[in-house]
Amino acid sequence: MKKIYNPDKTTWLEVLKRPTQTVADIENTVLNVFDKVKSEGDIAINEFTQKFDGVLLDEILVSVEEIEEAKNIISEELKEAIGLAKSNIETFHAAQKTSKISVETVDGVSCWQEKRPIQKVGLYIPGGTAPLFSTILMLAIPANLAGCQEIVLCSPPNKEGKINLAILYTANLCGVTKICKVGGIQAVAGMTFGTKSIPQVYKIFGPGNQFVTVAKQLATKFGVAIDMPAGPSELLVVADDNANAAFVASDLLSQAEHGKDSQVIMVTTSKKMIDGVEQEIEKQLEILPRKDIARIAIENSKLIYVENDELALDLINEYGPEHFIVCVKNEDFYINNIANAGSVFIGDYTPESAGDYASGTNHTLPTNGYAKQYSGVNLDSFMKSMTFQKISAKGIQNIGTAIELMAEAEGLQAHKNAVTLRLESLKKG
Repeated sequence: MKKIYNPDKTTWLEVLKRPTQTVADIENTVLNVFDKVKSEGDIAINEFTQKFDGVLLDEILVSVEEIEEAKNIISEELKEAIGLAKSNIETFHAAQKTSKISVETVDGVSCWQEKRPIQKVGLYIPGGTAPLFSTILMLAIPANLAGCQEIVLCSPPNKEGKINLAILYTANLCGVTKICKVGGIQAVAGMTFGTKSIPQVYKIFGPGNQFVTVAKQLATKFGVAIDMPAGPSELLVVADDNANAAFVASDLLSQAEHGKDSQVIMVTTSKKMIDGVEQEIEKQLEILPRKDIARIAIENSKLIYVENDELALDLINEYGPEHFIVCVKNEDFYINNIANAGSVFIGDYTPESAGDYASGTNHTLPTNGYAKQYSGVNLDSFMKSMTFQKISAKGIQNIGTAIELMAEAEGLQAHKNAVTLRLESLKKG
């Protein structure tokens, strides 16, 4: 990891630069896939699956038999673990439900807001070397709590044309209505345009590599909403002399093993901690099965020393981390003043892994600095707020003149007339 001491504020943008490609670097590849899927449907999906995943499928949709096989093979211990996580995630997200908000703004003018579920949602679940079945819990559970009617899941198949058994089991457990063996750009394109096998959806959720992230962003050009730009995983830990170097290193490595383009950063007010964490990373890295992936990610990562907590916080807010771990004596300073972070983990015994799996919070979070303006996935992500108003005769008399004056000032005579006609009819009795 690169060690940086007291970086000048003028260099922060460069110091905190992420190892990701831009939309422009990937856009042409994504648009080519989109065009082909839009015009050729399942034929194009199968061609791209063969090209990118190395398998020619007979059927895109997962069968009932495959789901039953997963239920029978998954160990009882893993089922219990998934069940515990499911319960905690349901508890946290169910608590986010809000009731109808109703108010009478003036006598005779009633306004209210109600929430309605997004009817059709698509979930993208990465497969490959790290099949993220935990992401299904994070997406399908709030989708069901919200009342979404159709929940479509896409995940890439392996070389045998199968989807990971834990993904199938969890998807079935969480009420996914259709599971498709398709990954990458073509999965996002399929959910954007719809094919014979893949339903078109109104909003797409889920993390992925840089190609999936750009595909989601470009899907918005075709009338589909997305949860957020969620690309390669990232973590920032703030630590001082009170932190446990072994714990900090384990957290940094837990994110580094996600992928070669992941980034982890430690910001610290302790030079001693930099040396301790660096040593622990090398020690722990050697025993990781995914050490080759983690080592490349570590090369893109940094250990940054600053002189005080105020500078550290400014640097962290400038970065806007997806995951933010606080391991300092004065933790309240960071908790109360952090402005830009997807999810915050506090204290020695709150590893980021807890939020990834079983604490109850959602792990689908904004990356690449988007924590400055995006929330992580929550119950409201699967809902829309709709406003209603009902105005009585008394109410239109109370606000009618104001509407007429404002409409006329904007030069919108028909708007004014819609009110004038009503007011005149009331005068006539």
